[in-house]
Amino acid sequence: MDKRVKILVVEDENDINKLLCSILKNRGYDSRGAFSGTEALMCVENENWDMILLDLMIPGISGEETILKIREITQAPIIVVSAKTSKSTKLELLEKGADDFICKPFDPDEVVARVNSNLRRYLEFTSHTEDKNVILRYKNITLNRESKEVKVGQKLVSLTVREFAILELLLSNPNKVYSKSNIFESVWGEEFLGDDNTVNVHVSRLRNKLSNANGQENYIETVWAMGYKLKK
Repeated sequence: MDKRVKILVVEDENDINKLLCSILKNRGYDSRGAFSGTEALMCVENENWDMILLDLMIPGISGEETILKIREITQAPIIVVSAKTSKSTKLELLEKGADDFICKPFDPDEVVARVNSNLRRYLEFTSHTEDKNVILRYKNITLNRESKEVKVGQKLVSLTVREFAILELLLSNPNKVYSKSNIFESVWGEEFLGDDNTVNVHVSRLRNKLSNANGQENYIETVWAMGYKLKK
């Protein structure tokens, strides 16, 4: 796979959570644990995940309710990992939006097989439905070049045409430092005559709008005497 696949493990039993994360990391996946339904939703709202493994018996928001709320945010596969194994439970979970079911106690090989199977279908589907030239992503920012929509997590951010163009430029090459003249000539399409204020004001407004959508993250970094880049 071209990118590191991110998997969220929602399980309140610390040993089981660590075991599942370890199984996934040993297979080359990025994984992190969440220990309640509330924490899981916070993670899903603020980051893009390729899969969620979810126990039903979790504190805070119940596992069943967590599935419904996750489905309002993402179509990433949800695999339920639970000791509840009745047919009616499985059918109910599939109706709510779960994709698969692993029974506790689980076999590590079965976990890997089901994760691989569901990921393969999901990533093949998204590669067909999301043209990489249309969708730009960085951290939890998503920019759609066709619809002109920008989201931070699942929050829609309203940008002006110039602000959108600046963000699109930065996202197109996240590691590059763009000078003010680079930005001005790319976005305004005119020769840069040394007026920093126009670029500074627009970058400041863009930075504030992104920060208002997620106050825990600073997305745009000022590189002294050089310009701007996305903050790692």
